[in-house]
Amino acid sequence: MSERKKKISVMIPTYNEEANVCAIYTAVREELLRSCPAYDYEILFIDNKSRDRTRELIRQICAADSHVRAIFNCKNFGQFNSPYYGMIHTSGDCCITLCADFQDPVEMIPRFIAEWEKGYKIVIGRKTRSRENPIVYSLRGLYYKILRKMSTVEFIEQFTGFGLYDQSFLQTLRDLHDPTPFIRGIVAELGPERSEIEYEQPRRRAGKTHNNWYSLFDAAMLSFTSYTKVGMRMAEFFGFLVAALSFLFGLFFLVAKLVAWNSFSAGYAPTMIAVFFMGGVQLVFLGFLGEYVMAMNTRIMNRPLVVEEERLNFPESAAPSEESETETVTL
Repeated sequence: MSERKKKISVMIPTYNEEANVCAIYTAVREELLRSCPAYDYEILFIDNKSRDRTRELIRQICAADSHVRAIFNCKNFGQFNSPYYGMIHTSGDCCITLCADFQDPVEMIPRFIAEWEKGYKIVIGRKTRSRENPIVYSLRGLYYKILRKMSTVEFIEQFTGFGLYDQSFLQTLRDLHDPTPFIRGIVAELGPERSEIEYEQPRRRAGKTHNNWYSLFDAAMLSFTSYTKVGMRMAEFFGFLVAALSFLFGLFFLVAKLVAWNSFSAGYAPTMIAVFFMGGVQLVFLGFLGEYVMAMNTRIMNRPLVVEEERLNFPESAAPSEESETETVTL
């Protein structure tokens, strides 16, 4: 009996990627066949309710190649839930995640596998340079430096999730049951010893990026509320400080009035400045509090990561049944 080949899963999330989906499939398939012929493989697309021809093209690919599978979400479930769901529904001995826009270099796949074969359960790609917007690249790096200072978790700078994950770590992800997963934080917090491979991020091959300042802010707040207490601690310490300073200023004005400074008058300016200043501070910290409350609310409701609309090329035993549907979608 011949020895079973190890199976490599490549998971590619898509959203309006009609300009890239066929090219990324061809590039990944050719790289696997050329550089990794000793392995079996599967390519899993998970589509986040694309509005263009992405799904039509994925259907054509699945019809032509049985190694390709697809999950179609019934709605857009965001930039974190959908890829996470795709990862935990791969069937290989390891899973490699990469974006459909070619900003994650396909040629790094054999390098990831080589490090995995050395015994590393996680092999990640870490950007050292980027040909995209230099301002966003710099701000992202600065943010993760700040986050590392604020958190007990050693966050990985310039890590987007691009990498290889052993099946043992994927089982950890399945067991988490986190409705708002942040894979970059989970890898840093729960992942075993990892190997890091540096690379230069190329430009997007075609199409327009779907990340904007709002989505970047959403990612920042998810990591901030999931892995730090600093927002609420800042509010506490600042509250104590302002209370102490207010007491001292109040005591100063009281003494000034009592000790014959009858003509002493500062007018309304200090009062107005203090009111507006404190109003702004309160709004900022109410915003922080709201972010924490929203994060807790999402976890308490424990909604499914995604709700599937359709699967392609999955074996019948892997499809959600009526009895196991709830368990499948709430992993």
